[in-house]
Amino acid sequence: MRMSMKRNMRGLVKEINGPSQLVFHDDLPVPEISDTEVLVKVYYGNICGTDLHIEEWDTWSQLRVKAPVITCHEIVGTIAEGGKDVTDRREGQRVAIEPMIPCGKCYLCTHGMSNICKDIRILGVTDNGGFAEYVKVPADYTFPLDDEITFEAAALMQPMGTGVYGAEMAEVKGKNVLISGCGSLGLAAVSACRGFGAKRNIAGDVKDSQVELALEMGADVAFNSMEHDVCGRIMELTDFIGVDAAIDISGVEAAILSDIKAVRPGGIFVGVGLPTKKIALDLTNDVFYREVKITGVSGRKVWRTWNNFAAILKSPFFKADRFIGGIYPLSDYQSAFAAARSGVPGKMLLHPED
Repeated sequence: MRMSMKRNMRGLVKEINGPSQLVFHDDLPVPEISDTEVLVKVYYGNICGTDLHIEEWDTWSQLRVKAPVITCHEIVGTIAEGGKDVTDRREGQRVAIEPMIPCGKCYLCTHGMSNICKDIRILGVTDNGGFAEYVKVPADYTFPLDDEITFEAAALMQPMGTGVYGAEMAEVKGKNVLISGCGSLGLAAVSACRGFGAKRNIAGDVKDSQVELALEMGADVAFNSMEHDVCGRIMELTDFIGVDAAIDISGVEAAILSDIKAVRPGGIFVGVGLPTKKIALDLTNDVFYREVKITGVSGRKVWRTWNNFAAILKSPFFKADRFIGGIYPLSDYQSAFAAARSGVPGKMLLHPED
């Protein structure tokens, strides 16, 4: 049964297919759910770079977004209603949302690779998202939160889960690992490598502040990669063998090339950060002759990555408060977006007012 609620809701809408800011509305209809969906009362919707790109109307947005649409794909909240076929979720349950909804029918979906489904829908991109009081989502794509995880910490699970997935893909237990780039995703990867039992957890970033934070978050060694030759530093730290695995979060060409060279023969390179242009690799000498494996990650594994990250959130070395830049009421979204655009560190969280 639907909880008592008003018929209309507040929300932010991308109104046109073109460069434009989001527009605040107070008369949007509350979504109607299907038999297999739940209606979630949003507690926080985070601003992501994707939301800024949708406003700017970059090429990625042009290929995927069809206005009008409510943006925001990083969402946590409370279940307000469940469809008649939903039996494993309950009204009042606190959840985080996996926003990438696969078709469930294609080859990839039926072979354990639904996170790279070619017909994937994305809340806040192809479908209405979380910059509103309510959002509807398939019940199977909500992650129940236990009492130890606050909404503030849960708000980090979706955006930072890709960093955790990178550590999963690298199979870091017992390995010497390099993490390049210690922004939010990189720090999640650092904590994940620590939690997964990496033998030596090495982190590099171009900012001293992030180097220090990496040490707080579980790195054994951290250095400023602008002040060191990355490959040379790694060789010094590994008796000139190289790391067993390198996880690149930066997406920067110079870092990626150095990371691959820093991997020992027979090791693995995992790409998480997205380069903005094509990168030329010396495949013969740096990859083929040395039998280095190269792979990448997209999104998260449902629900393996989420369960792993939930455990990391409860660990003593993960400090969720260091990742939150500000909490704003939904009506003050312009201030929150301005902070995000200006580079204020941390996530900006929008909270729909009651």
